[in-house]
Amino acid sequence: CSMWLWGLLALGLLSPGGCPRTEPLSGSSDEPLFRGADRYDFAIVVPAGAVECFWQFAHQSGSFFFSYEVQWASGVASSRNVLATVSSPSGSRLGSSQHVRGQINFPTKETGFYQLCLDNRHNHFGFMQVYLNFGVYYQGFDVEQEQHEERKQINDTLDAIEVSMRRLHMHIFHMWRFYNFARMRKTADSFLLQSNHHYVSCWSLAQSCVILISGALQLFFLKRLFARPPASRPLC
Repeated sequence: CSMWLWGLLALGLLSPGGCPRTEPLSGSSDEPLFRGADRYDFAIVVPAGAVECFWQFAHQSGSFFFSYEVQWASGVASSRNVLATVSSPSGSRLGSSQHVRGQINFPTKETGFYQLCLDNRHNHFGFMQVYLNFGVYYQGFDVEQEQHEERKQINDTLDAIEVSMRRLHMHIFHMWRFYNFARMRKTADSFLLQSNHHYVSCWSLAQSCVILISGALQLFFLKRLFARPPASRPLC
């Protein structure tokens, strides 16, 4: 009996049903996989000498976009550049950028999780705050479907409105991308203005203190120069 139990246990462990799948499936096999437009935008702090990575799931025949902006950096780093890389589900490098801001766009040729990494290992003394905007979108229909929809537009007004709404939605989505990139630039410029204001205020205060102290010292030494010591005996 023990040998039968061990055999059943080994078959259960080796069966493919026990292995987790890395891609989401629809409710039934006849229905297609869900194709949405997942997108994210947030800010993250990358510590000194560290690497932060994210994973975004994407289907095949999609369009992946990834943009970033270094808002501010601490420490004594002379450069605000950060290394951003994107890797495919198979592990191959799809793009990289090492600047204060950058974009990486490419069509998704594989279905799986794409890796996005921010590398701050060149800066060992300060952390960086980086604003991210990434995601994937799909056109929603291929060329044959477009031709089919165009033929149906002649006789069916509802289908024509639906196609127009899809195109309008796609245009709005691209407008949102450009707006988000402009917002990243505005936030980075705001941090730069605050940093310059703090720098100018501190230097102005330090120079004012130096001027007041130097004036007080000059007055003190002038008084000592013209001060006459008391005589030890009366003068004739």
